[in-house]
Amino acid sequence: MKTTGKAVVQTTTLAIVSAFLYFLLYYFSVPIMNWSQQGGWYFLIPVVIAFIFSFVYGTFANHFWDMLGIKAKPVKK
Repeated sequence: MKTTGKAVVQTTTLAIVSAFLYFLLYYFSVPIMNWSQQGGWYFLIPVVIAFIFSFVYGTFANHFWDMLGIKAKPVKK
């Protein structure tokens, strides 16, 4: 299993960003809940947060499994 330094740095950076996002979500949970309960366009706040988490964590997970050499089995059509 050969991993490049660039891949390790990218994966580590994404892991740190992901953990920091979880910290921010926990730390600011009350203001986020208050904003999202105001109605109107504020309902988008949790949706945007979910998209950000999905993108960052998904990218991290992809890099992580690639570093380990685990790939999805191709589907025959």
